[in-house]
Amino acid sequence: MKYYQLLIDTDNNAETYHRVTELLRLQPTESEKDKTSEDRYSTWMYMVTETETDPYFDFINNFLDILEPKFADLEKLGVTRDKILFWKLYEYDQQCGMEFHPQEMVRLGQNGIHLNIDCWTNSTEESTTA
Repeated sequence: MKYYQLLIDTDNNAETYHRVTELLRLQPTESEKDKTSEDRYSTWMYMVTETETDPYFDFINNFLDILEPKFADLEKLGVTRDKILFWKLYEYDQQCGMEFHPQEMVRLGQNGIHLNIDCWTNSTEESTTA
């Protein structure tokens, strides 16, 4: 299972959070914690989940395609590029391997976007017997 997250720091400001939603035309992914937490507007998150049977989701290019035309408008809301983070969360069996194309890395770097990766071993019994 892979999870791709686009995270935007909105300084716990409800108006900024809602304006980011309107601007990007994406429904943010919310957790149960987000609904009750005092800092529920601190981070706007959009998440795509990819299972092993799903086609590859090119998260870097997809997320950048969403953001690049909106950077100026985001900055008017106080959302600078250093407040934007792409996160890949990767649950794996046997081996954790990934590849990134140079063009993707160049785009990330030119836009000043951070990339975080977190991997963990699938701990289900099925995965340990394969």
